[in-house]
Amino acid sequence: MPVTTHPPLRVAIFDYGAGNLHSLEKALGSPGVATFIETDPREAIRGDALVLPGVGAFGTAASALAGHRAAMRDAILAGLPTLGICLGMQMLFDGSDEGSGRGLGVLRGRVTRVDADRLPHIGWNAIEEPRDGLLERVGLHEAYFANSYACRPASPEVVTAWSTHGRDRFPAAVRAGHVTGVQFHPEKSSAPGVAFVRAFLEQVRGAARRVMGEDR
Repeated sequence: MPVTTHPPLRVAIFDYGAGNLHSLEKALGSPGVATFIETDPREAIRGDALVLPGVGAFGTAASALAGHRAAMRDAILAGLPTLGICLGMQMLFDGSDEGSGRGLGVLRGRVTRVDADRLPHIGWNAIEEPRDGLLERVGLHEAYFANSYACRPASPEVVTAWSTHGRDRFPAAVRAGHVTGVQFHPEKSSAPGVAFVRAFLEQVRGAARRVMGEDR
């Protein structure tokens, strides 16, 4: 029986130009996955999946979309599998009190400052009430956070896990179809965090196989 080879899963990391993406790129790297870092929003949506990283400030990230916000938003809404991490999760929403500019508006809601005396919220914290199969599958019960702002979804149904800091309880993870967002940094959350990222990629690959009706 002939051996069938399949092209690698092409995963774009959209670079806002605000930080080192090496640890995220390393976490995404696995057999059958080809990652590429892209600063052009039009090129970033041409992969098989899109990752919005968690480095930078909201205003800077919004500026990086510079006229191509609608193109990225439309691609995500049309079915491009997307993982938003920390700031990347916040960019999925309408806007933020952290800075000017518009988010992608893929998920309705706004980003506001965390209600706590000690900010930024940095370090390990519990993942509460997870109801996302990926989180449960890899046993991600706590994760590494680095944030002063948090998402406030208009629809609570999209929240798949929570976390608490100070007087605030905020979404640690959200999900709507092929779009996943996490407020924590999985690439800094030890083996379970990396396993979560790779489980997301396997989910993307599995969806592509079902669409094609064959193994990819």
